[in-house]
This record gives sequence, structure tokens and C-alpha cells, in this order.
Amino acid sequence: MPLTTPSIFPPESHVFQKFPSRRSVVHSTKGIVSCTQPLAAKCGIQVLEAGGNCADAAVAVAAGLNMTEPCSTGIGGDMFCLFYDAKTKKISAMNGSGRSGNKCTLDTIRNSLGLKDGEFGKIPMSSVHAVSVPGAPAGWVDTVERFGSGKVSMEQILAPAIELGEKGFPVSEGVAFFWDRSEPQIRQASPNGGEMLKKDPSAKDGVRAPKAGEIMKNPSLAKTFRTLATEGKKGFYTGRIASELVKVVQDLGGHLELDDLAHHLETGTEPVDPISLKFRGQNVSKLLKDAVLDGKDGDDVGLELWEHPPNGQGIVALIALGIIQELEAAGQIPTWAPEDFNSAPYLHAIIESLRLGFADASWFVTDPNVEKVPTDSLISQPYLAERAKLFDATKASDIPDHGSPAFLSSDTVYFAVSDSEGNAISFINSNYGGFGTCIIPAGCGFTLQNRAANFSLESNHPNVLAPRKRPYHTIIPAAVTNLHDGSLHSVYGVMGGFMQPQGHVQVLLGQVVGRLNPQQALDAPRVCIGAGMSQGGVSDRTVFVEEGMPEETVEGLRELGHKVQVVTDTGRSQFGRGQIIRWSVDPIEKMGSWSAGSDPRGDGGAYPL
Repeated sequence: MPLTTPSIFPPESHVFQKFPSRRSVVHSTKGIVSCTQPLAAKCGIQVLEAGGNCADAAVAVAAGLNMTEPCSTGIGGDMFCLFYDAKTKKISAMNGSGRSGNKCTLDTIRNSLGLKDGEFGKIPMSSVHAVSVPGAPAGWVDTVERFGSGKVSMEQILAPAIELGEKGFPVSEGVAFFWDRSEPQIRQASPNGGEMLKKDPSAKDGVRAPKAGEIMKNPSLAKTFRTLATEGKKGFYTGRIASELVKVVQDLGGHLELDDLAHHLETGTEPVDPISLKFRGQNVSKLLKDAVLDGKDGDDVGLELWEHPPNGQGIVALIALGIIQELEAAGQIPTWAPEDFNSAPYLHAIIESLRLGFADASWFVTDPNVEKVPTDSLISQPYLAERAKLFDATKASDIPDHGSPAFLSSDTVYFAVSDSEGNAISFINSNYGGFGTCIIPAGCGFTLQNRAANFSLESNHPNVLAPRKRPYHTIIPAAVTNLHDGSLHSVYGVMGGFMQPQGHVQVLLGQVVGRLNPQQALDAPRVCIGAGMSQGGVSDRTVFVEEGMPEETVEGLRELGHKVQVVTDTGRSQFGRGQIIRWSVDPIEKMGSWSAGSDPRGDGGAYPL
């Protein structure tokens, strides 16, 4: 092939979707990786083929995504996961979020930002003060140690991603678009921006964002992965990497110290108990009896939605789903039929329930190791029934007293992996907003997250910034089990900042109400509510509606009083990119099978072993 062969992509080709398309559900009896990058999925498949289980493969996928989709995720960010053990039918959770620095007091950061007493303010997403200690490196190692097969080493797990970094990989369409959009900030954020840009002698300073289909190399990140593989967590939180991380932060006026990284090495990833809500509404019992129990009555038929507890925002999805269940029980909304899916009354109930969920979460969700979070009370039936009384089926409600801390455009990677033993893992890893702060430690090949931007700077707020504290966290994996026997229904998630719990509710109800298969549930147009609450005295009641929603629905929402804004083209990334892997058992062969879908808003797919 001649070296002058032109790219298959025309110049400035950033049209999101030229023609309608479809994807089929992907099936496998051995295991599936569902994620946003095919090359990252291959990293996980290689580990499964080598004898690893879904947890081992998930870390390989996380590393592969860091390499191929750094505009969304990386080792400089945080992670959470939910692991389903097929032998025990138990779901376990692990919190891999990092903390603020010991010298990051409220007064110190407000003074560094130039905020006066009584002045409302937030930590800017691009600020060095938005950098918190990365939790992902410890989380990756701890995932393998706690949930892994014991049959593969970290060297084997990270080897596929290391090879991508050293030999190079072709950049995908969506990633190229966001990389190009972020190039100015990458150049400005730190002196080391060239490490995450493509070398091109004809470009400014000899580097630029890679285009779709072009080969990108990141040997610096490969070197970081080799250190983690051979030295474990200590290799990241002490030594060269830690020193360069602290140096670039302090050179830019930040307050992280080596002791903050050592502290995370010691305290690190926290095993936590997942939280859940039992859902028996919307004819889910009939659906399961027909699909799982052959029409027979069971002791307790329904689904249980599992989420990560605070400091994650998974509780928003549980509150909203619980309110919807209470609304149906009180006769405020009907038991919907498949034809009601994505109608105006259907979405109105979801929107209003989510607003109530965010109103509570924006105040109560914080680091439970620092502040008391009334998790059990917030998802209790009496409380949800009381909150449901605020719903009005005829009109949009007033803005709740408390809103989400921020509704910012942000990026994350969510992926799901299953294996031949029946185990599955719901895994999420994020820089928070795009490339995070775009700040790069010299010679390390990754950007630092901007998760600390989610702290409140108001002294009376539970989520107020404090030393060694974890902020309100947007990234949330989800899992669903069957109530009648505790077996796995699915692992799934929808990435995208504050879209995530909204996506969890819509995608799950799409399967229950709309009777959609995993791929169809991800294909369906979604809604995303705006800030919904006063931020600095400004209220936002916007409901963003994705292109493709029926016009009758759009007008119906407007008639109910919602401020509707239809989002088109590449802006549709706002509605998140989800993955689903579902489990079923063949009634004749008595053999289990995985069925997966992958969001068309991303660049990836579901890939069977």
C-alpha cells in the first residue's frame, strides 16, 4: 500500500450520524466485553483468553481505554465497580475515588481562587485546584487482588494496552473530534501537553491532535503502565510518577503533596456495601414470569437495582425509580404499556422523579467517612411515598429547594465485562470533564482529573471542600438482579456526568416498559434535565431532548410547562454512552448465555469471547 494513500475520512468530517443505522444484540456463552473502543475491548478479550476472569479483563479494558480514549478516562482519574459473583450470587462494591490534599482547606482554596467572604463560587474545571488524588491506579490493582481469578498477573493484564502505546493505534472518529476540540487546553494546561498530542513536524510546536484513522503513540503512558505492572500501587503513589505529579501541580499553584499520595496508598480503595431498591412496578412481575418463570408464580418477582453508595450519585437513580413505583401504587401514573414508552406523560413522570432525586442528592451526597449521609432513609418506602406527593401529572413542578452541585459537560468511560463462569463486572473510570484538567505530569503520558471541581465552596454545605475528603461523585456503575432467586439480570451503565442516573432509570425502564432488548434500550432517544436548581441565583428548568424523539412528545412536554431544548448532531454525546450485558438461561439446554448492547453514541460495541 503506498504511503500517500489518503485517509478514508474527508477533512473536517465530524457529522454525528449521516444515515439511520442499527446494531444487533451480541450473544455469547463464554463472555462479552462491551465498551466504547474496539481496541480496548480486544485488550479485555486477550485477558479472558489467557484464563483471566471478568475483573482481570475489566482492568485490561480500563487501561486500553486510557490509551485509546484519553478524552474520557485515565489512570489520573477515579474508578468505581460492582462485581457479581456467580457462585455466591452476591454483588460487591469498591470505591476507587481519590481525596483532596491535606492542605486543601476551604479558606486556602477560596483564597487561591480570589473569592471574597460571602461570594458564591466554584472551583473551575480547568483549575489546578480541581485536581484530586487519582484513585484509579490503586483501584485497578485492588480490583484484580479482590475479584480477579489469580490466574493472570498485572503484567499480563496491562501488556495489551502497553503494546498499543508503544506500537501505536489508529484513532477512532468520536475520540478524534473531542481530542481536536481539547487541543488548545492541552497546550495551555501544563508544559507537557506535547506528550498527549501527535508528533507532526508541520504543526505548531511539532505536535497536534490526531485525526480519525491516524496512528497515535503514547510511550510515556506505556512506561507508566509498566511501572504499575511491575511495582504495584507503590510504583504510582511513590517514586518518579508521584514526584512528577506533585511537581506539576505545585508549579501551577496547587497544594497537593507527596504525603497525599502516600496517604492514598495506605488507605486507598474502599470496599463498601452496595445500595439497592426493589422494583416490582410497571408489570415487571408479568414480564419476568413470562420470560424467566414460564408463567409460574414466584415468591417475590421483580428486579433489584444495585448502585454504588455515596459519595457516588447512584442514589439519585434509586430515589427516582422508587418515586415512580410509589406514583404507580398511588394511582398518580398508570401502569404503562409498551406504546407509552417515550410519550410525554411517561417522560414527565421520569423527569419530575429525577428532579426530586437530584434535589436530595445535591445536599446529602458527600463523603460518608467525613459527613453523615442518611442513605437508608432517602430510599425508604415511607420517605419515597412522601416525596411522590409533590408530583403533579398536569404540569412541571417548581424548582426544588436544592439542585445538583453542577450540571457540566463531562466525560467518562463505562464498560461491562462478563466471563464463562457467570461472573460479571460493572466498571466505570473517569477524568470527570473530558481530559480532566489537561494537566500532564512530565514523562507520564496521562492527564490529571478535575473531580475536586465538584466540591461545594459554601461552608454550611455537607459537600463542602475539606482536607482528605472525597467529593460528590458522578461516576456510577449499576447492576440488576432478579428478586425471586438473586440471579443476575444485567450489569449496565450510562456514562456522562450528571446524565448517569438519568440514563440508568431510562435504560432500565426501556427494557421493562418498552419491552426493549439491550441494544434497543440503548438506541432509544433520551432526555437529560438541566441544573434544575438555583446556582448563584440562576434557576434552570431546561429539559434537553435528544434528536429522534417523536415531535408529539416534544410538544407534549412543552405543554406541560417544561422548557424543552432539542439537541442534535455531536451534541447528542450529552445523553451519555451506555453498555448493557444481560444474562439468561436457555430453557431447553439449561445453558447460560450473555446478551449485550453497546451505545451507538460511542465508537465501540459489544465483543464476544
